[in-house]
This record gives sequence, C-alpha cells and structure tokens, in this order.
Amino acid sequence: MAAMHVDRYAPSPTSDLHLGNLRTALAGWLLARHAGGEWLMRVEDLDRARVRAAGDAERRQLDDLSSLGLHWDGPVARQSERLELYADAVARLDTYECFCTRREIAEASSAPHDGYRAYPGTCRRLSDRQRSELRGSRRPAIRVHAGGATFAVEDATAGRVEGVVDDFVLVRGDGEFAYNLAVVVDDIDMGVTHITRGDDLLSSAPRQAWLTAQLGGSRARYAHVGLVLGPDGRRLAKRDGAVTLRDLPDLSPGDVLATLSESLGLGPCRTTYEALAAMPGDGRFYASATWTDGTLTSPRRPE
Repeated sequence: MAAMHVDRYAPSPTSDLHLGNLRTALAGWLLARHAGGEWLMRVEDLDRARVRAAGDAERRQLDDLSSLGLHWDGPVARQSERLELYADAVARLDTYECFCTRREIAEASSAPHDGYRAYPGTCRRLSDRQRSELRGSRRPAIRVHAGGATFAVEDATAGRVEGVVDDFVLVRGDGEFAYNLAVVVDDIDMGVTHITRGDDLLSSAPRQAWLTAQLGGSRARYAHVGLVLGPDGRRLAKRDGAVTLRDLPDLSPGDVLATLSESLGLGPCRTTYEALAAMPGDGRFYASATWTDGTLTSPRRPE
C-alpha cells in the first residue's frame, strides 16, 4: 500500500548542490518522515548539453545528500529515461504549434512576473496556410491550449495562490520536452502527494496543478520553502563564494546539518533524526535565510 505522504526531491545535475538546495532537501525529507511517508529522488536531466558539461554532477549531488543522512526511498528516477511518458502525455492534450521566437514573445507581452513571461497566444490564431509556410523556416514548439484558465493551489506557507494559465510550452523548438510538462507527468506517475521546493517556484504551481488535472492526476499539496539568499539579497549562487560542501571542507556533515536545521528554526541538530525530533507540530519552518560571511541566519518563522 502506498504511503499517504509521498514527496520528492528533484535536482538538476548541472552543478553541485549549494546550501540553499540542501536546506530545501532537508525540509522535504523532514516533512515526509514526520508524516511517516516516503521521500523519492528524481534527477531532472533533460537539459542534455548542460548535464554533459557538468560531468559527474549527479554523483556528487547524491553523495552530498547521503553524507547528510538524507536517504531516499526506492531507486533514483531519471527524466532522460522517461521520454515515452512525456510523449504520451502531449498526445492526450489540446495543443498547437508555435513558431514565435523569444524576442517576438517579449515584444508582444507585458512585463514578466516572477521571471515568467506569459504567452499572448499569437500562433493559436494562425491559419493552416500560415503554419505550413512557417514550417519551412522554423521548427515549432508545441504549446498546450489552456483557454485562459485560472487555477488555484493551497500552499502550506503562502495559503491560497491563484494564477492565470497561459498556453505554455510542452515541447521546445529543439524537440526537448519542457520542464512544466515533465515535472507534472513525473509527479503523477510516481504517486507524489506532497511537493516541497523553493518559493521561487511558487508562481508556477497553478500552471502545473492545472496540467495535473488535465492529465487526470490528483492534486498535490505544496510547501514552498523560503530560499537561502546571498548578502546582496538575491538567491544564493556561486558568486557568493563558499556555498557548496566542497567549498566548506572544514565543516563536517554534522556541522552542516546543524547550520541548516538552525536556519529552519529547529535548533542546531547534528543528525537528521535530531532534526526530526525537533519538528514543530505545525510542520512549518523559518522563512528565507541569508548566507553572509560564512554564517547562515534566518529571521523568524512565517506568520
């Protein structure tokens, strides 16, 4: 019988995990274990060029998680091995070809919100003749026809989040399956019931939940965790210096866990099981944390 709480961690193997990634992974592991559920591992390796350029980043990521005691249930799933599932999903949806370039979309759209620029539906209005002519010069992307839908999700921290669902891309112009399609198909197929991830992805939740419904999946529950920010207030990145485990050789796994768990509001726990015992009853963590001069701090729990 499947666990009632099934979460997943889904890194892209294009670089080493930094403290922000590890903090989110710890939060998801704790929520799943606190509920007596499962924590699955999925490697999102569809961006083949970047994955190749990163060498053995996947091995390093999995090794880092294991070294902290963040062990997953079952085998590792890899998106590169699931292409038939994505193709089957596209065939079940109402779609159309899109020949627009990024520049054309930018010029036709209003200012982007949260880094995402909604598609204005230009190619949906093309005639068959126009499409035939464009195919001679451009390889089209495939977009889903959402019909101007709106969709809402419930997030453990943000509450109700509603968004307009535009005609987003399912298959890119280079033939690769898009992130918004793959994650939804994977979550349905893997039986995911809870999704813990960084709050930079909160705005994509209504779009992905809508697609889940279109494909007959059950709506997952979301917990978008505050990010680790650099000293400039932006999301933590390599520009901020020592941010991965390999950058911090003087810190033991216990030291790292103590830093991460304290930033989540659990106190300096040196093992995952100490952190699990310190979980608050409501399962809520501190808000975003800041990494400054080798110290990770978080101001308070979310209201």
